[in-house]
This record gives sequence, C-alpha cells and structure tokens, in this order.
Amino acid sequence: MGAVMSWDELAEARNSWKAAGEKVVFTNGCFDLLHPGHVRVLEKSRNLGDRLIVAINGDDSVHRLKGPTRPILDERERAETLAGFAAVDAVAIFDQDTPEEIIARIVPDILVKGADWAHWVAGRDTVEAAGGEVKLVALEPGFSTTDVVEKVLTLHGVK
Repeated sequence: MGAVMSWDELAEARNSWKAAGEKVVFTNGCFDLLHPGHVRVLEKSRNLGDRLIVAINGDDSVHRLKGPTRPILDERERAETLAGFAAVDAVAIFDQDTPEEIIARIVPDILVKGADWAHWVAGRDTVEAAGGEVKLVALEPGFSTTDVVEKVLTLHGVK
C-alpha cells in the first residue's frame, strides 16, 4: 500500500529508490471517480517498473480543466483512495494544470500516459533528456469519469 506524500517526501523516496537500483514509473491524472479503466492503467503502469508514483491534479486544477462541477471527490479523498491500491507506492498532489514541475523534480525512469495523450505528453522532454522513456498505454474502451457522471445523472432523472 502506498502513501500520500509531499513533494519533498516524494523526492526523498525517489532518491532512495534510485540508490537501490529500482526503476521508478510515474503517471498522472485527475482520477476523480475511480473506475476499471483507471485500475487497468495503474496496473499496466506498475508492470513497467519497480515503483509507481501517481500524481493527481489538485482541486483547483481539476476545476479549471474539467469545469465547475468537478472534481466530485476532493484531492485528499482521491489521493488516499489511490494510495490504497497495491500497485501504487506513492501519491502526490500538484496544483498546476500540467505535471511538468513535479516531473522535473522527480525525474522518473518511465513516464506513462494514456494513448489519448499521444499528441503531447507533459514532462516528455525532461524524462527523455535524463535517459528515461515515455510509454503510452491503451485505454479501456467504455470507461471515463465523464461517462460515469452522465450515467448517474440519467439514472436519477437529472438529465
């Protein structure tokens, strides 16, 4: 089970893992309402290395990116839920709209994004300049938080 960490704690853990020769994988997202698509991406990401860091957009960032009705769960709830997954070693929150700053601080060995981001991966330049890799993982069709929210609203006659 992972832990929710500050950026300083995460940097210290990263240095320890690197010293131990462990390959560190990093992925990020809003992870607003977890669904099987998220679980599968996390599992695929973890299988690429020894440790998995998940960085989540903070509440203000999600609000700017997803609109006024999001996030559904606050950043602390989302972080604690993700930290409970066996595949996840550490969770950190970032307030910017992209994870470039935290990626530059951590410099993972592998940066993972869903294939829907093939056109642009924040932090790619930093990771590749350090000799790391960027991996795109296929998303599970039919799973999205937006779809879950729409389904709930429809089932309850709101839409």
